[in-house]
Amino acid sequence: MERIKQNMVGQSPALMAALDHLSSLASIDRPVLILGERGTGKELAAERLHFLSPRWAGAFVKINCGAITETLLESELFGHEAGAFTGATKQHIGRFERADQGTLFLDELGTMSLRLQEKLLRLIEYGEFERVGGSKTLQVNVRVIAATNADLPKLADAGEFRWDLLDRMTFDVVRLPPLRERQDDITELAHHFAIKMVAELGWPLFQGFGEIALKTMLSHHWPGNIRELKNVVERSVYRWGDQDTAVDQVVINPFNSFAHDGTSSLSGTQMLDGHTQNNKAAEPAESHDKAWPTDLREKLQAIERDWLVCALEESKQSQKIAAQLLGLSYDQMRSLMRKHSLRTRPGRGE
Repeated sequence: MERIKQNMVGQSPALMAALDHLSSLASIDRPVLILGERGTGKELAAERLHFLSPRWAGAFVKINCGAITETLLESELFGHEAGAFTGATKQHIGRFERADQGTLFLDELGTMSLRLQEKLLRLIEYGEFERVGGSKTLQVNVRVIAATNADLPKLADAGEFRWDLLDRMTFDVVRLPPLRERQDDITELAHHFAIKMVAELGWPLFQGFGEIALKTMLSHHWPGNIRELKNVVERSVYRWGDQDTAVDQVVINPFNSFAHDGTSSLSGTQMLDGHTQNNKAAEPAESHDKAWPTDLREKLQAIERDWLVCALEESKQSQKIAAQLLGLSYDQMRSLMRKHSLRTRPGRGE
């Protein structure tokens, strides 16, 4: 029970509604279908449903139907007898037998073949099945919970999913909200994952996230949902590397986080849903005097120099960090420093 509380992090109304729905189904020993995008926590929801049910002392067995071939899936679900096929040198006990008196979680149900769907329907209806290569009918008592991100009614209309199995599996359907509908949970989840990462790194304390980092995370669309957020937080904490200061640089897309010279760009310009977002550390004062005529090149040069000076001040005179804040490569930063005769340390002879 404690494990459930630790894993199902968040207090947003959308999540609370889904968890309340799950809780209401816990005592009803019927199949349940969980819908949700990838990374929304469908497996955790199924596990919660199992441990809240009268079957909590039984086994919670899980399998991803889309991760293995049809032949292997059949053997994994129903087991096989020795000699059933080439390589079957001994009897294999399937997931249904292992889940007897407990719960079997079928992830990615929509990928299951029609032939296996028929065998699954029979098992759900009567609790009966035969191992592959066997003739003895076996009996089990298993609650089936399935999950998918596919449109099963649409697949059924197309003849790719059995309507009778869909009817049997949908005693009730629980929808898990995507992370973009759980805005209130993003900060709590980010801290949850960061604390775990800090412990793994052996740091004594997590110093939190800075304003820029929080704004970046809250503005992202999170197409990969909680799984993506977890990866982003762990990557950002690791790359930040400073256990004494708050993490203020978030690496959402690692493929866009390398400058041309190989230097890692941890903030400044980040790619969010295919669009570039500039994280400004501070904005230099800009003159709005419009005395005509004016020298545009001179004005632009002054603005460019102001931004460089501001970024250097924000980064405590670190050219590498200043380049990251401005979305520049280290070489570009050095070139602009020379152009504007800027230095971060006294020159020789001074």
